[in-house]
Amino acid sequence: MKNNKQAALGFIFITLLIDVTGFGIIIPIIPTLIQDLAKCSLSEAAVYGGWMQTTFAIMQFVCAPILGNLSDKFGRRPILLFSLFGFALDYLFTAFAPTLFWLFVGRTIAGITGASFSTAGAYISDVSTPEKKAQNFGMIGVAFGIGFIVGPALGGILGEYDIRLPFFASAALAMINWLYGYIVLPESLPKEKRREFSWKRANPIGTLLQFKKYPVIIGLVISIFLLYVASHAVQTTWTYYTMYRFGWDATAIGWSLAFVGLVVAAVQGGLIRLIIPKLGLEKSVYVGLAFYATGFLLFGLATQGWMMYAFMMVYGLGGITMPALQGLISNEVPQNEQGELQGGLTSIMSIALIFGPPLMTHVFATFTAINAPLHIPGAAMILGSILTIVSSFLAYNSLVRKHRIKT
Repeated sequence: MKNNKQAALGFIFITLLIDVTGFGIIIPIIPTLIQDLAKCSLSEAAVYGGWMQTTFAIMQFVCAPILGNLSDKFGRRPILLFSLFGFALDYLFTAFAPTLFWLFVGRTIAGITGASFSTAGAYISDVSTPEKKAQNFGMIGVAFGIGFIVGPALGGILGEYDIRLPFFASAALAMINWLYGYIVLPESLPKEKRREFSWKRANPIGTLLQFKKYPVIIGLVISIFLLYVASHAVQTTWTYYTMYRFGWDATAIGWSLAFVGLVVAAVQGGLIRLIIPKLGLEKSVYVGLAFYATGFLLFGLATQGWMMYAFMMVYGLGGITMPALQGLISNEVPQNEQGELQGGLTSIMSIALIFGPPLMTHVFATFTAINAPLHIPGAAMILGSILTIVSSFLAYNSLVRKHRIKT
């Protein structure tokens, strides 16, 4: 049984790794493609990029709870395969896009089918013991890290040959991933542990209301929401910020993101398995949030490109936060509701994705425009630091309340 579970974790890791690599390939080239199609400045391209992310998020917010509940009824495997196929279509639409409109069409398809990470979270929960959940959730971060070592570096190199070549490469990877999953990915949820589909639980508002059943986790969920919003200071504006501030091209951006991936993989793949058991889930949350807040601030204050590499080490150590938070929350919820829980958390991520990218890209555009009242290119990073500090206070209050309830 133990060997079967380890094999299952290996399968899901490979699936996520290929998924993230495909996504990472396109990141360095997106600003240039938007500028090419929209004939606009970098600041304006950042705003378009933010709204593209929001389009994805709105569709994911509506559809992720449905897919999460379908995975509780039919199993994780078919939903994961459906999601992987959707990403392949997104990349193909983008590769052939003649206008900016078709980029938004691709993002819409990706949002409808985008359940790979939430389904992977439910899958990992299915095959993990409570004490191992946080460490195994860290596999998502490892896949993210390694995928971001390979993906952006490859995307930067391919983009030098042709601006659309990275999207064809990502589409090919997504189809390979679908084929791999179809052939080798086992089902993780036994039929006897499945439950009937319910539209009440599957609608996004209903999914969020399900959190009320577990009041002890509500504060932690809000903390996750703020952390997701803050993360878009890096995730959404990194390419625009480094192009503007340091004059980086697609290749330089690709290598910088590859280094981010290396740091994330080191933290999620190695340090997390030492830090979380030693500190415990709660202290790991506090320590991780402190590193995140400091990392955001340092990014925003950087004056030389090499500083971004140095500050990545600090920011990367914040990677222990999310697996610890997921572990705390997951341990409060029964196994046959893990799909619903992960769908709900994905809805939280989607709400953050609705507001985070346009917020951060507008902050970036406002403080980098020619007529900006104050010229602060790193304003979005500084805002990310502030939001992380607020998230820390919410997490602390929630955990204090949890102990009071249990005593």
